[in-house]
Amino acid sequence: MLGTYYYHEIIRKTIIGFGTLFNGIYVKHKTQEGVAAQEMKVPLAYGPSQKFLARLEQQPDLNKMIAITLPRMSFEMTDISYDATRKSGITQTFKAVDNRDSKLKKVYMPVPYNLGFELSVMCKLNDDALQIIEQILPYFQPSFNLTVDLVQSIGEKRDIPIVLSNVSFVDDYEGDYATRRALIYTLRFEAKTYLFGPVAESSEGLIKKVIVDTAMDTNTAQAKREMRYTVEPDPITASPGDDFGFSETTSFFTDSQEYSPTRQEDM
Repeated sequence: MLGTYYYHEIIRKTIIGFGTLFNGIYVKHKTQEGVAAQEMKVPLAYGPSQKFLARLEQQPDLNKMIAITLPRMSFEMTDISYDATRKSGITQTFKAVDNRDSKLKKVYMPVPYNLGFELSVMCKLNDDALQIIEQILPYFQPSFNLTVDLVQSIGEKRDIPIVLSNVSFVDDYEGDYATRRALIYTLRFEAKTYLFGPVAESSEGLIKKVIVDTAMDTNTAQAKREMRYTVEPDPITASPGDDFGFSETTSFFTDSQEYSPTRQEDM
């Protein structure tokens, strides 16, 4: 099993999707009359907040245009952990049509994993930080669902809950008046994603007919059929990728016979 190459880019897609959530946040500075005097989009980058703080502290000339600007945000993935509460059967599979060759493929049920994220909000003014935080917190109660195309070849899209677990802040304001202030809010999230294994070709055919016999007798050892429920796709020639309905048939019996799945006849 190990050694078969496959790469669905699930972790990468989850990281990109998480960052996209916070890529359109703005702050506004107003005059005493309440008129917006300045509006700026808050920059967002991937990386630890310590890297941006080090750049801020190592820039002695505050007037240089290359100095790092505040406010800004950064995020990074901090950990990966298995989620046993969402575990499914390890041998359970499902079938899907591959978009590349239109063939039926077999995929094992995904493995649930949680990805930890940290979003750092760095500001010079407390009002800027509060504007950013108030644009984020109301959407997490405490989770926000993000739809991610986990396995593009079979069109497997799932809603990934992004759970906000903690918010903390620190005022990094030490030193003399020449030292730049950095007010840092840290938001910790957990993305409940799924990791899929390789997509293999299915050697089994499609199920296009389901027959269920029911009985009123609660003694299953002696119960005989009384009603049969049959379901088939409509049209019967429909393929897995088609948009089709179902035809349903209900039949009643008093002959006390049983249906043989191997012979496909009543006995």
